[in-house]
Amino acid sequence: MTPAPSRRGVLALTAALAALPTFTATAAPHRPADAPAPDTDARHQLWWQAPADEHSMIEQGLPVGNGRLGALASNDPGRELLLVTDATMWTGGLNDTLDADGQFPYGRQDFGSFTLLARLAVDIPDHDLSAVSGYRRSLDLARGVNETSYVRSGVTYRRQIFASHPDDVIVLHFTQSGGGRYTGTITLEGTHGEEPALSFGATLPNGLRYGAAITAYGSGGSVTVEGPHIGFTGCRDLTVVLSGGTDYTPDAAAHYRDPALDPQKLARSKVRAAARHSTSALLAPHTADHHALFGQLDVSLGTSSAEQRALDTWERLRARARDGVPDPELEAQYLQFGRYLTIAASRGSLPLNLQGLWLDGNDPDWMGDYHTDINLQMNYWATDRAGLSQCFDAFTDYCVAQLPSWTDLTRRLFNDSRNRYRNSTGRNAGWTVAISTNPFGGGGWWWHPAGNAWLCNSLYEHYEFTASRAHLEKIYPLLKGACEFWEARLLTMTLPGTSREVLVADSDWSPEHGPLDAKGITYAQELVWALFGNYCTAAAELKKDTGFAATIAGLRKRLYLPQVSPTTGWLEEWMSPDNLGETTHRHLSPLVGLFPGDRIRPDGSTPAEIVQGATALLTARGMESFGWANAWRALCWARLKHADKAYQLVVNNLRPSNDGSNGTAFNLFDIYQVEQGRGIFQIDANLGTPAAMIEMLLYSRPGHLELLPALPDAWAASGSLSGANARGGFVVDLRWRDGTPTEARIRSTGGRTTTVAHAGSTRTVTLEPGATVILKGFDR
Repeated sequence: MTPAPSRRGVLALTAALAALPTFTATAAPHRPADAPAPDTDARHQLWWQAPADEHSMIEQGLPVGNGRLGALASNDPGRELLLVTDATMWTGGLNDTLDADGQFPYGRQDFGSFTLLARLAVDIPDHDLSAVSGYRRSLDLARGVNETSYVRSGVTYRRQIFASHPDDVIVLHFTQSGGGRYTGTITLEGTHGEEPALSFGATLPNGLRYGAAITAYGSGGSVTVEGPHIGFTGCRDLTVVLSGGTDYTPDAAAHYRDPALDPQKLARSKVRAAARHSTSALLAPHTADHHALFGQLDVSLGTSSAEQRALDTWERLRARARDGVPDPELEAQYLQFGRYLTIAASRGSLPLNLQGLWLDGNDPDWMGDYHTDINLQMNYWATDRAGLSQCFDAFTDYCVAQLPSWTDLTRRLFNDSRNRYRNSTGRNAGWTVAISTNPFGGGGWWWHPAGNAWLCNSLYEHYEFTASRAHLEKIYPLLKGACEFWEARLLTMTLPGTSREVLVADSDWSPEHGPLDAKGITYAQELVWALFGNYCTAAAELKKDTGFAATIAGLRKRLYLPQVSPTTGWLEEWMSPDNLGETTHRHLSPLVGLFPGDRIRPDGSTPAEIVQGATALLTARGMESFGWANAWRALCWARLKHADKAYQLVVNNLRPSNDGSNGTAFNLFDIYQVEQGRGIFQIDANLGTPAAMIEMLLYSRPGHLELLPALPDAWAASGSLSGANARGGFVVDLRWRDGTPTEARIRSTGGRTTTVAHAGSTRTVTLEPGATVILKGFDR
């Protein structure tokens, strides 16, 4: 156990914190006597034999995060660099002055951008990489700890980095065995022009206040303030604590600011509070908190070879791509890495944006925003499926907090005469969004009429997984407002050559290609059909707005639903037999009824020609695209029970990225090639691919579960999945051998009756909430 700060260490700490205000007591986290024993299961250990290059941190730095505060760590022996982020560190604002075309500005100052909070460097000059041997760094997914070790002059040096949710700090802990010492300096600096300092506070041009602070303590040597730095000399061990944040608050009425919050002062308070405890006393609540979430799901996809296990993570990825030999344990690690990122970046603050929580500069592509035409939704496709329902709350709370601003913007600006997507009915109600959204209620780029429906459907699906009435109550105003918008927007059209009248969406764009003014696009029709059904169910469950729900149910019956083109044989993307866009386009907008929707099913409940048309369209889109697009394709193929295609798309995403190519980076971040030789990190594939992997093992909708619907040969020999949530209010533990389930344990978390299917046979299960049933004999 690491000792608490010694008297000498406390004196050094007092000097470092001399300018801090008196500590304000807050509820202290529970501190177990000891941290859980290190996880020795190699399944949850990623490891490398080289540190990150400071100029390639987004591809090589290792991510830590506590749900709000995050960092990329370089793990260089001689210079530990952390690029620190806070989820709310945004420029921009409401952005409510439209451009000449009736769309939103989309720049870093008007719309805004996600930016870095700070840079932290711990320099240890005599530990240059060239002077050490036996270098290794790792990321313990189960405990949420980044570790580094190496040998210098016969001494083994170790360091741990973790971002604690209970203490709301990032901790760096340096130790050694063999009589070594640490000497060097610690430097904190902002990324918006601030000079190095022990703490800093400033204000962005949009009025957002922010701040950060550090402190350090050690034993066996000295820790002193050296101007704007902290110096340490001859320390047997060293602990560095950092905290920081902004005055953002999720309250539109307060303009998303808390005037009573002083971020610099609060950061100082948090580091001072944490520094009262030994490192082990900080680590224990962190690992307990992190593992409580991580341990809710376990997965085994089979056994890898000893040769595969002996390789570090990067070499293992390269070998998988080079040799074409399945590596089921690596593939399971990739799934668990996605869960790790969700825990690290989606708790108690804003939801995961395009960057998740991690940056290497202040100019991320697409501003690191919330894209509402696939990316934000995909970031949460795995959350419930992967046993992390608590991490979904950040998404819900974001939408609830933005709703007043979204409603205001819609009512004031959507029917602007310059907006090509305005309602030609002249009516306007409810709310919608732009393709890009920020944390301040603002939209960017173009209006996205159907974005409200997709956001609502995602929020409602969380209710299907959890059966949480409280969640349904929370999202009900969003559902109702979106329905009000569509009640005002839908147009009546008589289908050519018939007397049949149907309702169609007004002029829109099928993301992100084709005509800009098409009516009745499949994307909107499918999303609105699902929205109306979800709203009616919610209204009935909550016993609200009976009359309005009846109106919406009537509109739903009149909605036009897409047909198969006699020209292409594909499910139509537009109300036209012709293909009006790019055949292999990255988006699968016309297939939202297949996934994430459930209207198109290959189980006989959907007309065969519709399933065939959807399959033909998916085939035409191809098997090669960006990571997130491959993940969406994999999910669609899993829904169609094409295990080989779904698995191939997962494997495609695991290919190593070289020179910015599409694929997986050194640190497992997904890389999106924006142009030849330049790739960027975009987190959605890291989260969408695990969703596809789970969907291959377990399909669910309310009232129906299907076991191993798209199990690939690579995982068929034996495996297990435990703790997977299923829609309808169930949790499933599943084991299989030779492609057949050997046991399924189903526990009700609110659901009562469901069918359980495998290979065409079904059983009906009825449970009281909290009860469990074990099913066997699937091979008969």
